Amino acid sequence: MKLMKQLIYTCVLMCCVMCSSCNDYLDIVPKGNKIPTTLADYEALLRDEYTIGQTSISNALYLLNDYYVTVSNLNSPTLTRANYMWDETADRILLNNADESTYYQLYAAISSCNLIIENVPSATEATDAERAEVIAYAKVIRSLCYFVLANYYADTYDAATAGEKRSVPLITSANINAPSQQVTIQAIYDFIIQGVQEAIGEGLPEQSMTVLHPNLGAAYALLARVYLQMQNYSEALNYANLALEQNDQLYDWNAYYDEHHSTIENPEDYTGLPTPTDYSYVENYYFRCGNGSPNYTTNELNIPVERAERFEEGDARFLSRWKLYSQNQDTYYRGVGNGYFNWGGLTTTEVYLIKAECQARLAQGGDFTEAMNTLNAVRQTRIRPEVYQPLTASTLTEAIELIRRTKDNELIFSIVPFADARRFNQEGTYARTMTKTYEGETYTLRPDSHLWTMPFPAGAINNPGNGSIQQNVSK
Repeated sequence: MKLMKQLIYTCVLMCCVMCSSCNDYLDIVPKGNKIPTTLADYEALLRDEYTIGQTSISNALYLLNDYYVTVSNLNSPTLTRANYMWDETADRILLNNADESTYYQLYAAISSCNLIIENVPSATEATDAERAEVIAYAKVIRSLCYFVLANYYADTYDAATAGEKRSVPLITSANINAPSQQVTIQAIYDFIIQGVQEAIGEGLPEQSMTVLHPNLGAAYALLARVYLQMQNYSEALNYANLALEQNDQLYDWNAYYDEHHSTIENPEDYTGLPTPTDYSYVENYYFRCGNGSPNYTTNELNIPVERAERFEEGDARFLSRWKLYSQNQDTYYRGVGNGYFNWGGLTTTEVYLIKAECQARLAQGGDFTEAMNTLNAVRQTRIRPEVYQPLTASTLTEAIELIRRTKDNELIFSIVPFADARRFNQEGTYARTMTKTYEGETYTLRPDSHLWTMPFPAGAINNPGNGSIQQNVSK
């Protein structure tokens, strides 16, 4: 890690030397550091998960009430409390007066990708095809980062207004003086799609170097996610099918449950169970850490009791990952899994469920059999055999609700349930008003609440670099 940080530091230094009129003394390489010149030097940046591989989205998880917050942490006015308690009177702009990891982690990753895209064409000790492959990896990662940023700090995509509403700053160079422009939602989506399509055209391989390098299946999966968010169901279905042609494996959580049955069914045993959702998970297209740290193993996140009640009966994945736990004032479902978690990447399960929704949306004559078959393919590997029954739907509303339930549960702690909720809220037909009871009082989160868009952190507004940023929310 120390060597990697030195490498990143010197990459930035090199950009200063190349792109600005620095003094001669900057041409001297600091002792113990290395200016990247070979393709291997640049490719190493893609393996530094601490800089390029994190996707922290804590406040989205708090707003969804997917991530439990203890009573003691709700006693003071903080950004966490405002989102978790759905407090529309709170000034979240004022509360977000410190650096927020979501913004800075993702733009740090984008900077590394920009550095690779700009400089790899002249990297030594490589063929043109090898250079193109590394550039393609960086373009997919950069597009994924912009998708998260756009669905966190800007309003959700609406074709009628996407060309007018502001999104997030678009930065395409690693130069420290590079211009930054806060573009429209349409412009950021166009850039995301263009980057992934360029990566596919430039030779993104079916089998990538490692799971930290997004493969061809990951590119198709990301396009399926993006087009679904744009409500372009035919294109989303097309790319979902292409992704599943690359990898359609599903992990057998029933087999996992059977293997660890004695620990899972012991209510007093909170021993950290090994999570299969790590680097070798058969469902991975691309592995990316979420709220966990890439430097060491972590525990599964805790979830509120009311959130746990939304899992399907007999869900082996739920039974294997959480147990009811009480301590002092707090009662919640404690995460018992331990290891590395692909909360920020791309998996086959997400693609199956994208495909299921698109099949339901595009179904002819009210026949939702294909959509339900796709959904049930996932459920068969999750729901205990003594409970499992294939689901059917007679209306689109019923099909969407069943697919959404599984998707929200399968992809908990990722950006997907948050982005999906915003999409359904914007569409209107399937919008939900969320409710909960806390200390005897009922709280609600309306689908049109301003809380669904996160405020930029103060550091970004006050120090926007070579550009300007306007807040996308009033508070």
